[in-house]
Amino acid sequence: MNGLQKLNELSSEEAAELFSKCCGASKWVNQMINYRPFVTNKEIAECSEKIWRTLDEKDWLEAFKQHPKIGDINSLRKKYSSTKKFAVKEQSGVNDASLEVLEELAKLNNEYEKKFGYIFIVCATGKTAEEMLSIIKERIRNDAKAEIKIAMEEQNKITKLRLEKLL
Repeated sequence: MNGLQKLNELSSEEAAELFSKCCGASKWVNQMINYRPFVTNKEIAECSEKIWRTLDEKDWLEAFKQHPKIGDINSLRKKYSSTKKFAVKEQSGVNDASLEVLEELAKLNNEYEKKFGYIFIVCATGKTAEEMLSIIKERIRNDAKAEIKIAMEEQNKITKLRLEKLL
């Protein structure tokens, strides 16, 4: 039995648990459950995208809250144990970073959160700590309206990757 078949056969509660590991927006999770059964992996990806695009800022912020800060390993261990498997691999680019880079990333993460009211969201897969540091330096200059859109798109990328891993 493939991943898609298994997903289709899960109870709503079990499916919710899996979907919430991909995206923490409860509206997205509930709508994904309601769209089952899916016929193809392409269909589930298209459905995810369609649902995500119908959500609003409140839903995006709910999804953002399910992420640890980039490079915050302690936060990964404690608060985000349910998505740790995904997040640790996604953030593997910080594993070999210098202490100086990690400290600057942590400092900018805090400044970013103070400025925008949510943590820095970036699809970290395949990116080094230095690349993420460069990205946050660039994005922290954005206004709130522009930045929420960028963060929303980054969350969408993360969700897509996690759905692929799930299947």
